[in-house]
Amino acid sequence: MGKIDGADTAWLLVCSALVLLMTPALALFYGGMVRRKNVLSTIMHSLVAIPLLSLKWCLFGYSLAFGPSKHGLIGGLDYVGLRGLADDVHGTVPTLAFVAFQMMFAVITPALISGAFAERMKFSAYLLFTLLWSTFVYDPVAHWVWAEGGWLLKLGALDFAGGTVVHLTAGVSALVCAIVLGKRDGYPKRKAMPHDLTMTLLGAGLLWFGWFGFNAGSALTSGKLAALAFVTTHLGAAGGAAGWLVVETVHRRKATALGIASGLVAGLVAITPAAGFVAPWAAIVIGLCAGAICYGAVSQKDRFGYDDSLDAFGVHGVGGLAGALLTGVFAQKAMNDAGADGVLFGGGLRQLGVQALACAVTGTYALVVTWGILKLVARTIGLRVDVQDEREGLDVALHGEEAYTMSGGTGGMHAATAEDDEGEDGDSSLARVAAPAE
Repeated sequence: MGKIDGADTAWLLVCSALVLLMTPALALFYGGMVRRKNVLSTIMHSLVAIPLLSLKWCLFGYSLAFGPSKHGLIGGLDYVGLRGLADDVHGTVPTLAFVAFQMMFAVITPALISGAFAERMKFSAYLLFTLLWSTFVYDPVAHWVWAEGGWLLKLGALDFAGGTVVHLTAGVSALVCAIVLGKRDGYPKRKAMPHDLTMTLLGAGLLWFGWFGFNAGSALTSGKLAALAFVTTHLGAAGGAAGWLVVETVHRRKATALGIASGLVAGLVAITPAAGFVAPWAAIVIGLCAGAICYGAVSQKDRFGYDDSLDAFGVHGVGGLAGALLTGVFAQKAMNDAGADGVLFGGGLRQLGVQALACAVTGTYALVVTWGILKLVARTIGLRVDVQDEREGLDVALHGEEAYTMSGGTGGMHAATAEDDEGEDGDSSLARVAAPAE
């Protein structure tokens, strides 16, 4: 049994709290981009994931993801209910601290997908889908990439904090959800204006703050590797915001607040797999590339005809893919002995090839299993709300609540929500960047 280090333990517990903060931050980020009649239902997608997936992680999720490996594919049931872990040590920290840290990753990942089907999925369907997806997609992929004995880890795939495990799987699954559920009522002829971009910007700022725990905490120590990941995380976000704004300004001749929020998140997504393997200057390049690439992906959504409400695929799927592949270009063993040398540092194409294989396998697996889960949910309890509920708004129809009290009597809010569906020429998603300004 290893020796517990107090500084490492304190660092990991603080980082666990930071990653937990990211889920309410995501709720604000997504909640501000939908119509006001759907803000509570959108926020609920993120918040309900915390208790639902925390309990599942304790009962069997951690065991499946990090239990003794079964042929490199999945963990066993040795740790069901976290039994036998109270006195165990993982590296230099108590195993329960590691369990808590990984729990927060397991919580936020399915919540990322909800941006694809905001404003149209039944709440009961969301709960069942999230539980099944976490069990049959997240847990196996986490085992492949991060668990001792996982087959992709043994192959040499690098994913410091979740480019493939979190963002690529969630992004690909988001695209499948958007296609299977179909478009929102009236979309794209009638698009939805973000009801509160200040809420979205606040959420983006909190995501940036929490992401330091996400990436730097993945060092599992409080030493120089955590410091490297902290700096590269910040520079990746800064590069992503800059890259998005440059391309947006050239394309639309305007720089937007939503653009800087979207760009910084794209940069954070892309630097996540590379954070502990690349130099600070490389993090800037990765962020710049991600901002530009994700802007391009989002701007093409209407051309391909799918309704990813809040662009979960365009930012997380594309950003995660870009970051994972660029890790194979910019990784340096000089930065982290546990890593590898990428294309630019004498490693040849091998590491890039391993990264590409990991992306192809995890992306394809997420696509197929997500499709199967959606079909199962559709045939049992149904996926989508009816048209009347969608037009009324999911806050009232599904939860019996309203986010805001409007002046003008009891009909005020319903009058306001009716305005959400009439005469709008904006778009709650990031795809409003698609057309250049006149």
